[in-house]
Amino acid sequence: MKEILEGSHAVAEATRLCRPEVIAAYPITPQTHIVEALAQMVADCRLQSEYICVESEFSALSACLGASAAGSRTYSATTSQGLALMFEVCFNVAGMRLPIVMTIANRAMSAPLSIWNDQQDSIALRDSGWIQLYAEDNQEALDLHILAYRVCEDHDILLPAFVCFDGFILTHTYEPVDMPSQEEVDAYLPAFNPYQKLDAKDPISFGMYATPDYYLEFRYENQRAMLRTKEAIRKYGALFGEQFGRDYSGLIEGYKLEDAETAIIAMGSICGTVKDAIDEMRADGKKVGLLKIRCYRPFPDEEIASALSHIKTVAVLDKNVSLGSKGAVALEVKDALYGSSIDVYDYILGLGGRDIRKKDIKAIVDLAEKGSGDMFYGLREELL
Repeated sequence: MKEILEGSHAVAEATRLCRPEVIAAYPITPQTHIVEALAQMVADCRLQSEYICVESEFSALSACLGASAAGSRTYSATTSQGLALMFEVCFNVAGMRLPIVMTIANRAMSAPLSIWNDQQDSIALRDSGWIQLYAEDNQEALDLHILAYRVCEDHDILLPAFVCFDGFILTHTYEPVDMPSQEEVDAYLPAFNPYQKLDAKDPISFGMYATPDYYLEFRYENQRAMLRTKEAIRKYGALFGEQFGRDYSGLIEGYKLEDAETAIIAMGSICGTVKDAIDEMRADGKKVGLLKIRCYRPFPDEEIASALSHIKTVAVLDKNVSLGSKGAVALEVKDALYGSSIDVYDYILGLGGRDIRKKDIKAIVDLAEKGSGDMFYGLREELL
């Protein structure tokens, strides 16, 4: 059924359809509308869930950790400084192999304070052990939450997931979405079947002290589970396509990439602008295509190398910066393409919500094709 919804409300409805048994979250802009809507659903008895009001984001994810360990399907949402406050718990959740799904309404990090969009917050947690999925539009944001639960709760995976979508650009924008029914989601997403859980009659422990003789092996098992996630996404993404008509089996997605000479790589809502710019550049005779990264963790290195094997030049659009190095996406793309003859250039842009227009995309393609890259694009020199 088609509905016109604000992005945050579409995500809240998707979460409701997944039947979380425990929700714990703390409101923070631009995520607030999601948890506000979920709280209303619980109050109106549209969702049978325990909604825990907490005093901070640290407490929110800590409550989810305990609930998940006790055998409940759990959900939270946050952004920016809220995610930073969860830093310790994020590592604990992943290390304990708890399949929590959390929405990240991507927002810039302080200081200086900014409430506008970039992807620095979730990228900063790229090494925490969480699966990371990035949505281009609100339909994808809705669908990826349902997919995330199916992937995370697979007993061969048992990892938590961030479902990321751009703050304000998507969270507060109204778009038509195809809303599945409860019966359809129930057919796709079985009830949560925990691999193990806290039980007074059969006591076990989570996250106990590990000496150097054991710690390395725990991290190795986390890494193996993360790598297995690729196949799980392919499997359950294809199943999603069979049931709902929208296939998410690809960790990446190409747009007019088959005959392209120059490829743009991007994540999130900017991909829509890039597609429009590519259409105009194609009309002018330029062979440009887009490679959209939908799954950043695990990183689709082999998939990227295969998709770009015929490309001459790559322009990576990074809405983040790994200070002292480059954009985080470009670093991994260069690693994936190591040993190839492809020229890869990094453009850090859109930080703190600065607008990215079609003319900027076209200018970046021109710079990349001339061999000028690895730069902060759109830097206002007069402010320095």
